[in-house]
Amino acid sequence: MPKDPVPVLAAHDLNVYYGSFHAVSDVDLDFGRNEITALIGPSGCGKSTVLRCLNRMNDLVSSARVEGSVTYHDQDIYARGVDPIEVRRRIGMVFQLANPFPKSIYDNVAYGPRVTGMKVPDMDDHVEQCLRQAALWDEVKDKLKESGYSLSGGQQQRLCIARTIATQPDVILMDEPCSALDPIATAAIEDLMLELREEYTIIIVTHNMQEAARVADRTAFFTARPDETTGNRTGLLVEYGFTSQIFEHPNDPRTEGYISGQFG
Repeated sequence: MPKDPVPVLAAHDLNVYYGSFHAVSDVDLDFGRNEITALIGPSGCGKSTVLRCLNRMNDLVSSARVEGSVTYHDQDIYARGVDPIEVRRRIGMVFQLANPFPKSIYDNVAYGPRVTGMKVPDMDDHVEQCLRQAALWDEVKDKLKESGYSLSGGQQQRLCIARTIATQPDVILMDEPCSALDPIATAAIEDLMLELREEYTIIIVTHNMQEAARVADRTAFFTARPDETTGNRTGLLVEYGFTSQIFEHPNDPRTEGYISGQFG
């Protein structure tokens, strides 16, 4: 299993429960700096659950319990005294469906720095820089006071990316960011991910294996193990490697079966 010498983010012996339901079992993953890692696998295999553990979003689910460790620069983000709000500032999240705030385009981007008290020398310059990084500035520079809802689906998703990077995170998590977009908007988001990789570590969940093959440096394949008694399915990591190896020479027959379309 490939490991970065100094991983930015790492999960070790990660187990997740929702009440008595064991949702994810014994996941070990290291995420290297300035890389894109794709989490793939069939529905119900725990990909999004693992992603949400990486910035403590599962804290917002009352029945969720996380065991094991998730370390960010060797600091356990679940340790006593760690502020989950600060965790989410450093490890941002872009969701499956674009969710701009009911505010202007400008205020969507400025929101994070304002509520976190982040010191920004010039907010106008900061908003412009974030929109440029999200490849959206040229399309919205003359209508910054208009609602974020006025944008197309693909533009809204790029606005959400601009909003995420406005707090200057180190890592960006993306939960199926292109699943609701048309092919042209998808290509724009994928191109943007490749550009953002120069400054950020990116981890994506995707059902689109072609997308993983196009953008990811490394790919982790998950599957689900059914409980013979209850029928509940527990997600587990099957294989993790460089994307070319996972797609061309998988080591586990379950990976090969999924990649070749035998199940999923």
